[in-house]
Amino acid sequence: MKKDSIKLPVQTADATYEVGYGKPPATSRFKPGTSGNPRGRPKGAKNRLPKLNEERLKGIILQEAYRDITVRDGARNITIPMAQAVMRSLSVNAAKGQHRAQRLFAEMLSTTERQNKQLADEWLSTAMDYKIEWDQELDRRARLGITDLPDPVPHPDHIKIDMNTGEARVEGSWTKEEKAELDMWLTKRDEWEADLAALKDDLEAEESEGIREIIRGDIIHTERILSIIDQLTEKFRW
Repeated sequence: MKKDSIKLPVQTADATYEVGYGKPPATSRFKPGTSGNPRGRPKGAKNRLPKLNEERLKGIILQEAYRDITVRDGARNITIPMAQAVMRSLSVNAAKGQHRAQRLFAEMLSTTERQNKQLADEWLSTAMDYKIEWDQELDRRARLGITDLPDPVPHPDHIKIDMNTGEARVEGSWTKEEKAELDMWLTKRDEWEADLAALKDDLEAEESEGIREIIRGDIIHTERILSIIDQLTEKFRW
């Protein structure tokens, strides 16, 4: 016996319903009684504690400390970080004679200067140790005739130490990448220096004033290029 097939009623769109902004098609409309987030909120998501390696409060403090705010400075408004505004207010109150502000300002200033000196002393000690150890190593290589090992970066000759001021600085590259960049610009500088010397020789030997004027323009252009290269290599002098 052949079973009668069951036909489902065909749903037809409402002729008066217009699909558009805020009016999605019937197939994608919200269905009453069905959650839009069937999996629900993860357990503990609302009050999730930070991980052990997170320091969320420090992040919030730093964000607030360096958030720009507008303050009145004499007859004009200026925008400065919150931390600077607080320190300015504290220093002004100290200057006005408020003892609590004076004591707090003096303590903060003393702490800051002490920490800066400690960092400077540590950097000076590190620079001196680095320079001494590498000078000894390069002397050892020279005595043994070792020439196939690369020089250290930075090179100890580029570390300048002023014992009068207790300051140390690096006049050269800090990394291999910086050294490669510096070497490239120095090579280009040598090439432009050679071009400049040749142009000056041509200028001295040339008798035609018209050509001499052209050479003078080339000299000015070359000197400008050398000035740009000097500016680019200046960043390697600390």
